[in-house]
Amino acid sequence: MDRKNFFKQACFAGVCFCGFSSISGLATSNTSPVEDNNKQLNQDWLSDLLSNLNQELGEDILRSIIKKSSIVHYNNLNMDALLADYVGDLDKFNTYIESAWGWKIDYNKTAKVLIADENKANCVCPVLEHKKGLNTSAICYCSEGFAEKMFSYVTGGPVTATVISSVRRGDKSCKYKIEMP
Repeated sequence: MDRKNFFKQACFAGVCFCGFSSISGLATSNTSPVEDNNKQLNQDWLSDLLSNLNQELGEDILRSIIKKSSIVHYNNLNMDALLADYVGDLDKFNTYIESAWGWKIDYNKTAKVLIADENKANCVCPVLEHKKGLNTSAICYCSEGFAEKMFSYVTGGPVTATVISSVRRGDKSCKYKIEMP
């Protein structure tokens, strides 16, 4: 199961109460024209906000703000419960995300650096649909925060995650550099 389908199934199973499924289009029920219009309004508003923030704020401030917001999605997916079987066993977790999400993992144990490649040609963000021609790459900082929380929980210590490649930035796939102390 890839990451997007995992999030979709988690939301449908009642794990995600955050409302992102209605914003991101994950809901599969029949929607009314009003609901479709509201979804479009939410997507357009958030896209415009992120584009404006990209133009108005320095990267460090923008990264800090957006990264902190990732906890909402993480908690609403009840990720700690999903990750519980992998705590203390990074190799087992890496095997899981490679097989279940289709990610490619390159882990240098000596350097304590992991490169996680989502291995998809599309942005899997369930919060904001990707709009070509509009710079919404600030949402990638949310992915950094999510990855930091996820890998920190599994390893039992703080990690730093950086998006080093992003579909939203014109790259082939989204990749994260995870650094462990």
